[in-house]
Order: sequence, then C-alpha cells, then structure tokens
Amino acid sequence: MALNLRQRVIERLRSLPDSQQTARELAQWIFEQFPAECAVKKAGSASYIQTDNDLVRQLMAEISGSRPRWQQMHPQLQTTEGRPRHYYWSDRDANAEVMAAERLTLVLSKLPQPLPLRDHARYPFLAEYLTSDEQRVYTIRINEKRSPTRAGSGDNQWLYPDLVGLENLTADWAQDLRDCVRVLGERRSRLWSFEVKLLLNRSNARRSFFQAVSSSSWAHFGYLVAATVEDDGTLKELRMLSVAHGIGVIRLNVLSPSESQILIPARERIEIDSDMCNRLTKENGDFAEFIGRVNRFHQTGELSAKEWEGGQ
Repeated sequence: MALNLRQRVIERLRSLPDSQQTARELAQWIFEQFPAECAVKKAGSASYIQTDNDLVRQLMAEISGSRPRWQQMHPQLQTTEGRPRHYYWSDRDANAEVMAAERLTLVLSKLPQPLPLRDHARYPFLAEYLTSDEQRVYTIRINEKRSPTRAGSGDNQWLYPDLVGLENLTADWAQDLRDCVRVLGERRSRLWSFEVKLLLNRSNARRSFFQAVSSSSWAHFGYLVAATVEDDGTLKELRMLSVAHGIGVIRLNVLSPSESQILIPARERIEIDSDMCNRLTKENGDFAEFIGRVNRFHQTGELSAKEWEGGQ
C-alpha cells in the first residue's frame, strides 16, 4: 500500500487541534504508525533511502516541500515562522485566533498561580534568553498599572513596554579599560525595550508592531516578541514595517529559551530619548527602578546578577 503522506499529516493534525508539531515529529509518528506503507516507500526508493533514519529524513523533506501546496488545499493547515517550523490545524480565522489568545490571557490572569500561557509568565523565559552569552541583556519587568492613566483605558499599553533591558558592552573588557572608559564618560551600555505577545498573525501584526514602536521610542533597540509567529504573510509584513521603523522581532521558545530566534534584527538608535525616559521615570516606579540600576552600573561598572534575576 502506497503511503499517502498528505492524508496522514492532515489526519494527525486534525486529531490534535491547535497542538503544534514539527516536521520531524510528524515524520516520526508516521514512521511508527504506518510501518507497512513506510516499508513500501523504502523499498521503492532505489538507493537513496538505505536506513530508517534516511526514511524519516525523507518524510521530513517531503512534508516541508509540500507545505505551500497543502496549505492551498487546506486553509486550516497553519504553520509558524522560525526554525523549526511548527504545523497545526485550526478552524479559526486569524482574528479569532488572536481573540482566543487574548481571552485565555484574561481568564488566566485571574488565577492565583501563573501559568506558562499568560503573557507575563513568559518574561522569565525571555530574560533567560537575553542574559545568555550571545545577548548579555539584563531585564526588568514594567508594570503599566503602576502609572497614572490620563487618556482612558489601554493608554499605558502604548506608553510602557513589557520588559526593558540593559546590555553590558564592557563584559569582555579588561578592568583597566573599564575604569578608563568610566573616567572618560564613554558609552558602556545600550538600553533595550520589549513588547511581548502570545501570538502574531495577520490580524494583529500591524497593531502589535506599532505598539512596540510607541513603547520603545526612548531606547537604543526595540523588539516585538512572540512565542508564535504564524506563517501567513505575517513575517513579510513585519519585515516591511521594520525597514521603515527599525523594530525587530524575536520568536521566543519557552520550552528551550536558548533556541529562541531573532527573526528580524532591530535597528539601533544612536541616542536615547532623554525626555521620554524622564517622563517614564517620573510616572512609573518600575521604570524608575530600571534607571536606578542603569545608574548604579555606570557608577560601579558592575552588574548584580541577583538584582536582575528573572526579568523581575
């Protein structure tokens, strides 16, 4: 019996609504569940499939290569951006997916214990990724509710980012050079701003992007962060917006933060907006604490890992 790969993939994803699977996971499942069909495929492959691992890799390649055609045939077949790409089945349209994610966030926000699906429960994972040797950005959470609201409900969402961070530019420098730079007043850090979302798709990408533009206008770097970026033209749209406004995009892997990806690098602003920093410092205690930590770093040249631990 010949293996109908499309049928098997669709059946698997439909049986796990909204559960994401990689091409490797799908290929491995097919190999385990349909041994007879896989044996026929292996036998008919001439010489390019020699082992079971070869067969699984071939299934992965065929799943990835067939994706665009399958999505035209099945609009419910959704995929994410980034590597590895994830596949899932959803009967909701793009706007409904965003609304469902937001409703879930609202419900979970009322629970006594935080769960990974809540927006702010993802902040420690983002902080873990950012403090790696590759990034070296130390973060603190900004609670917008600690600020006055003058223009109605939701106004502060456009003013304050979810996380702010300090990048230590002197981490690998000799102590004498650090001391010299401190005396000379040269720049020793860069300030980062992060807007975090559960999901980015064509329904909310532009609004989320411009929220990041608005809330990061003061920083050297501004990033929009999401655990899921759908492959529905969303990343293409975000790239075009980034060319004009310089905001970057990070795909956050909450299961393995070190495997998170900068999908679009942010464009650096050479100078921070001191007037906006002053406003945020006066109106929000969390941001004032952030500026205090930045000031202590520039005075001492030292970063306290405990002080910055977990993005809190």
